[in-house]
Amino acid sequence: MQRKDTRKAARSGRTWRRVRALLAAGVVLGIGSGATLAAWNDTEYTTATLTASTFGIVGAADGATFTEHSTAGTAAALAFSTPATAMSPSTTTYALFSVRTIASSLGGTLKMNATTTASTLSAQLTYGVRTIAGTTCNLTTFNAGAEILARGAAMTASPAGTQTLAANAGTAVNYCIEITMSPTAPSSVQGQSAALSWEFVGTSSS
Repeated sequence: MQRKDTRKAARSGRTWRRVRALLAAGVVLGIGSGATLAAWNDTEYTTATLTASTFGIVGAADGATFTEHSTAGTAAALAFSTPATAMSPSTTTYALFSVRTIASSLGGTLKMNATTTASTLSAQLTYGVRTIAGTTCNLTTFNAGAEILARGAAMTASPAGTQTLAANAGTAVNYCIEITMSPTAPSSVQGQSAALSWEFVGTSSS
């Protein structure tokens, strides 16, 4: 009887050791699982606001009072050195027109295009265009300027090439326009008028 009790006690002891081993393993596994799930977290965010650039040009017939003349109906009136109502054969007259960008504008290029419609009187007129350093447009400054259209061009001719526009209301492009009446203009054009016009097309830099 004692031997049987001894075996039973031995089996109980082995069983208890196994239970403790399993419990210990369970504790270890539990700790390991908890350590895997626990992690520090942090976040970063970013944002941006995009705004489109602007481009615009304004002109001045006096080299100082810049304003927008966006349509033919609001065109700036050029101030010629010899009154435009007093042209005679061989008479030459000069007029300034300045163009620059508006404040906060991109820079770009400028193209001058003739929009004059041919007429009996305009056929007796020729012109030339140069860009000048200042805002005084006369024979002297015209001769010293950079030619963009040679003297003697028809009033319907457009200058070739473009001029550089500074950004942000920078230095203006000053055009000096020279117009001459033909020395052989016939008496039949006396008292006639010719509507002369130009368009200045600005293109922004990319």
